[in-house]
Amino acid sequence: MKQKIRNEEIEIDVVERRKQIGIEEKEILRKEKELTATIRLPAEAEAYKVEMIAHGKRTQTVEVAKAEAERIKMLGGADAYAIEAVGKAEAERMRMKAAAYKQYGEAAVMSLVLEALPKIAAEVAAPLSKTDEIVLNSCDDQLTCGVTKLVSQLPPAVHALTGVDVSKVLSKVPGAK
Repeated sequence: MKQKIRNEEIEIDVVERRKQIGIEEKEILRKEKELTATIRLPAEAEAYKVEMIAHGKRTQTVEVAKAEAERIKMLGGADAYAIEAVGKAEAERMRMKAAAYKQYGEAAVMSLVLEALPKIAAEVAAPLSKTDEIVLNSCDDQLTCGVTKLVSQLPPAVHALTGVDVSKVLSKVPGAK
């Protein structure tokens, strides 16, 4: 009987241990599910979120670059069109001007020359307006020419070499003008 009781007790221990092993296995499965639910799934969700945000930003950057390129292309096209229109208008103006000159011939050219002549004269005379005095010398013989040339070149040469203005010095002499 004791042997039977002992066998039964051993059998009970074995059953208890099996049940304990089963409980521990179920606890391991529960912990794995808990880890999955609390750590792995949120980490995967965060990784997916970061990936989607990065993808969205990349797409946004690409689209902004495409839009900027299209804007630059359109601005260039508009500038080219404007330049072309100005060029055509200028060419048309010149063609019409040439036709008018051809029709009126020499009279049109003469009119243009007469219109431009005052402007040309003003441009030529502008430097002369800054001149204080003009002296014209003429000579008949060699000696007169030499003396005249020497006297006309002497004051500027002295002024250039020494810094003394001879004409101002001579104007201070009593009786000189």
